Amino acid sequence: MMHTFSKLLLAALPFTTLVGAYHHDHSGSRRHHRATSARSISLSSNKTYLIQDLYQGEDFFNEWDFFTGTDPTGGNVDYQSQSDAQSKGLAYVDGCDNSTVLAVDSTSTVPAGGNRDSVRITSQKSYNGGLFVIDASNMPVGCSTWPSFWTVGPNWPLAGEIDIIEGVNDQDTNQMTLHSGTNATCTIEKTSGNSTYTGQVLGSDCYSTQSADAGCGIEDTDTRSFGYGFNNAQGGVFALLWDTAAGMSMWHFARADIPADLAAQKPNPSTWGTPAGFWSAQSCDISANFYDHQMVIDTTLCGNWAGGSAYSKSGCPGTCTDMIANATNYVDAKWVINYVAVYQ
Repeated sequence: MMHTFSKLLLAALPFTTLVGAYHHDHSGSRRHHRATSARSISLSSNKTYLIQDLYQGEDFFNEWDFFTGTDPTGGNVDYQSQSDAQSKGLAYVDGCDNSTVLAVDSTSTVPAGGNRDSVRITSQKSYNGGLFVIDASNMPVGCSTWPSFWTVGPNWPLAGEIDIIEGVNDQDTNQMTLHSGTNATCTIEKTSGNSTYTGQVLGSDCYSTQSADAGCGIEDTDTRSFGYGFNNAQGGVFALLWDTAAGMSMWHFARADIPADLAAQKPNPSTWGTPAGFWSAQSCDISANFYDHQMVIDTTLCGNWAGGSAYSKSGCPGTCTDMIANATNYVDAKWVINYVAVYQ
């Protein structure tokens, strides 16, 4: 996640059976619309990836740090430490299915405009490429929510940010975005016709600053890729293929459509078909703009995107800050993660 400042096989079975600090306001990025003939570049490498890191089950929290600072996106949240989150039931591993749950508080009395407890975690390891996969059976939903799964490098925006899952309020589809911060070019190529990805371009210039951080976003067209649609489909998998030579490719697979090779822990993205989003290395200097990234999973409330004009346009009642007082609104505002994996 994060914007205004930088920011999955059967849920009940184990994986082996199933086989920073910033984030931005994307409210201004839902305007533009694009592509390139680089599909041969993005998916031509017939490679089976090998697992490097698997985050799952009882060991999950050993490899992540809990962020406890003020929300950089201006959200109405108090991010909890690991001990506080676990004692309050906001971060735990479900003993029934080995899933990891990260939740927003849905029981406390909080005044309108106050801060509600939530969780934001960052991987201890950093990466400079690879295949990143998250399998979740549920993502946070509800008016005022802003859930995200993203990666970010140091000294935002210089080392870049990659938003893999992100959206606000009752948004229907997932938004994927790159943020760059160097003088090295990073754009989405504009051509007539698009065979390199299935999504819809929201902005073509990835360059981001503290005051203009929309980045270059692509919106998925599958209503199972976000929010209630995702949860009603029993969740699914999101994958980022970060290939310095080819570019960035992102896929979403609903639960029923997860590729067999991914379920078998032998993923070969060249067999997965057209990605939902693709940023070609021909128009973006990947190595110059993206490096030393840590993964982040969080849920903020309101803030620079969910609480702005996006809220009033969402059909949600009242104001975003008023919604904070409605504890029952957050009963389903939780991540249920089957695993996170990084392949090389």
